[in-house]
Amino acid sequence: MFKQVQISRDALEAFLEMCREMYPNENIMLIRGKIKGDKAVVSEFLIPPFSTYGKGFSGFSTHMIPFDLSIIGVAHSHPSGNTSPSTEDLNYFYGRLMIIAGWPYAERDIRAYNSKGERLDITIL
Repeated sequence: MFKQVQISRDALEAFLEMCREMYPNENIMLIRGKIKGDKAVVSEFLIPPFSTYGKGFSGFSTHMIPFDLSIIGVAHSHPSGNTSPSTEDLNYFYGRLMIIAGWPYAERDIRAYNSKGERLDITIL
């Protein structure tokens, strides 16, 4: 099980900018990357097909996602600023990694979690 997440600065800034644009609605994106030993390396964030956004929710249909082994998880925003995963976040966990960005969507406002809801260390490259 990996304990660390590495994210490229360009990819992170693109994700945070999408979160800012969607505010006050939640944003949701797929995480593309690789799991290498004890770390997850995030290379980009993708918009899921037919995703929905609103105040307090966001989602997508998992059966609409093409088979792609480079999709390692989901990232979404919490307009409230709370960066902890909700029960719904953990119940609908997709992949092996979840990243949550809290308002006001700066680098200091992101957290990463595994499927058990355990917080992971983040390094920005």
